[in-house]
Amino acid sequence: MSSHLIVLPVVLPLVAGILLLFQRQGSVRVKRLIGTGATLALLLVGIALVARAAGGEVTYYALGDWQPPFGIVLVLDRLSALMVLLTAVLAVGAVVFACAGDDERGSNFHGLFQWQLMGINGAFLTGDLFNLFVFFEVLLLASYALLLHGGGKERIMSGVHYVVLNLAGSSLFLIAVGILYGATGTLNMADMATRLATLPAEREGLVVAGGLMLLVVFGLKAAILPLYFWLPKAYAAAPAPVAALFAIMTKVGIYAILRVYSLVFGEAAGPLANLEQAWVWWLSLGTLVAAAIGVLAARDLRLLVAYLVLVSVGTLLAGIGIGTPAAVSALLYYLIHTTLITGGLFLLAEMIGAQRGQAGTRLVKGRPLRQGGWLAVLFFAGAIAVAGMPPLSGAIGKALLLAAAEGAERAWLWPILLLSGLAAIIALSRAGSTLFWRSTGEADGQRLAHRQWFGVAWLIGVAPLLVVLAGPLVDYTDATAEQLANPESLTRTLLNTEGDAP
Repeated sequence: MSSHLIVLPVVLPLVAGILLLFQRQGSVRVKRLIGTGATLALLLVGIALVARAAGGEVTYYALGDWQPPFGIVLVLDRLSALMVLLTAVLAVGAVVFACAGDDERGSNFHGLFQWQLMGINGAFLTGDLFNLFVFFEVLLLASYALLLHGGGKERIMSGVHYVVLNLAGSSLFLIAVGILYGATGTLNMADMATRLATLPAEREGLVVAGGLMLLVVFGLKAAILPLYFWLPKAYAAAPAPVAALFAIMTKVGIYAILRVYSLVFGEAAGPLANLEQAWVWWLSLGTLVAAAIGVLAARDLRLLVAYLVLVSVGTLLAGIGIGTPAAVSALLYYLIHTTLITGGLFLLAEMIGAQRGQAGTRLVKGRPLRQGGWLAVLFFAGAIAVAGMPPLSGAIGKALLLAAAEGAERAWLWPILLLSGLAAIIALSRAGSTLFWRSTGEADGQRLAHRQWFGVAWLIGVAPLLVVLAGPLVDYTDATAEQLANPESLTRTLLNTEGDAP
């Protein structure tokens, strides 16, 4: 069974999604049992994968026993294991929250949820560019339906923009993959990395074009300036559990940039090395500025959280732009923090809106909150964490990234990152005072379900936990960053016949 562990994050949600499809008209209780059970099982698999990868050994799974570089391979290293576990932790909070009633607002929620997990996990584990494209399409197809779950004019309008832009991105992705395959003769990322080292000069232009096209595609997925305009309204309009799961979607783009440009366009690529770095650095700063302005301008709590996601995207990209192992380690710690906290804030916004009557999540006067005390505690903890204030995990992540910047990078990053944090503090303070202090009338909102409280506490509660576990977690991210900076072990494992594939 241990030899098949790597493929379980893909197979498990696939099988669960098929079972849920057959149960589409069946009992809600059965669907919830299957969906929640599969997600909890995925959490256990994620823990096992991290334990397996923690020693630094790179392993792979060759589907159909077709060995690389010719077959389809799933690759497990520290980074892919971390991302699978992070996805599972986020998914547990989202699916439990959905079981309070959001899953009944449309058809086949749990099946689509599992298939999106399959696409996300496949993207994190795949070892070749074409299957990265395939898994991107799987997660996007599921996300199209999940975004429209429950219907409504606002969701349909946001969904149309989301679908059109991502279809354009998918077309560009396929073209880029075709160009790189034509220039190098392979789609396996490790094999492509070795071939770029001896690439004829006349093909370098094609590879540069393909590499930069991939950066546009990944930038669209990650919501980099100027490709982020689809995100705020789409995330704000999505059902709360879907928006929470979408918190990992932008991180798929971040992961793809990290993986492809550290492996394929790493130092061994010669003149093609670090193809993305200068572009990513300046785009990260622009994304931070634009997101900070959006945070200050937001007049709806869900929209505010969506712009906070963009702030985190700019912060993560800055780490990639710096490019040192210290910066990559910092961004990985911050990535864990921001994914779970923003996911929890999307769920919390839904709970607050449910108790404010017609005001909903708009930042205007509304009815008093029936359970305002506990909601205020969760909001306060989430706000401190996401703004990067001590003593919670956001402050540690930002401090690590600021410490990693040197020279001219420090002169640019420090003021922009700190000012974006100040913008978040101002916006969240204004939102909190409006939601919890400026109220009229009597509190008559519905009492919130225990599953909703669990989902939010599960995600926002990670902020103090990340502080307690900061030492071993930073050790892991340091080792991950070193492994990314030195991909020779991955290349050697995948391209040598003595690899330990099943």
